[in-house]
Amino acid sequence: MKKIEAIIKPFKLEEVKDALGEIGIEGMTVSEVKGFGRQKGHTEIYRGSEYTVDFLPKIKVEVVIGDENVEQAVATIVKAAKTGKIGDGKIFVSTVDEAVRIRTEEKGPAAV
Repeated sequence: MKKIEAIIKPFKLEEVKDALGEIGIEGMTVSEVKGFGRQKGHTEIYRGSEYTVDFLPKIKVEVVIGDENVEQAVATIVKAAKTGKIGDGKIFVSTVDEAVRIRTEEKGPAAV
């Protein structure tokens, strides 16, 4: 099993969710997060004073799926989340050793 963590722009969440649903991925965890990458934030002017916004609002989507679906899921997220502008985000894929469904105590891929 693999865990896919995608950091995306907030307005792309619905597109990503719908695209993943179309390929059969239904369960996901979504968190509102803040961060910055190479762009290191930006400056804004509020009531005549300039200030720096270091951390930009982002959405983190987490999905745990079988190894055989990883490439398709990553490609789907990239296609749905891409705007072609700085700050589109990142995708991280890591190995999940075990998963347990609390209600039924199912383990492994059956728990996902």
